[in-house]
Amino acid sequence: MTTELNGMRPTGRGPGRVILVIYCIFALAAGARAALQIATKFDEAPLAYALSAVAALVYLVAAIALSRNSRTGRRVALVSIIVELIGVIVVGLLSVFDARAFPDATVWSNFGQGYGYVPLVLPMVGLFWLHRTTKPVTAPAGA
Repeated sequence: MTTELNGMRPTGRGPGRVILVIYCIFALAAGARAALQIATKFDEAPLAYALSAVAALVYLVAAIALSRNSRTGRRVALVSIIVELIGVIVVGLLSVFDARAFPDATVWSNFGQGYGYVPLVLPMVGLFWLHRTTKPVTAPAGA
């Protein structure tokens, strides 16, 4: 019994499972943080808090897409991870060069500094994993 999609490796297996767990943790952490900030002090930094909510949604979509072993799942994962990478770079640059626009941090502020730069590294790892699992699975010799 095989779980490959047209010979491609599943994205949510092996090391992909660790990546998937990290995306789930970040979706939960960013979502809880954004919900609390929006509910209690949205007027203090609306852009920052809204961007934290967007980040949480992007992490959630990426996690769900990576857990699927389908062409659509791979496409959605690719798009969401690219959006994540663009977001962390743009928000990272804006938060460094226009700190007044971000009176409170987002997940992506300063390139994810508050989260050990994982938000900057995670999309690169995700893109690498998508690329790696797209390569066809080869049968072992003698099979």
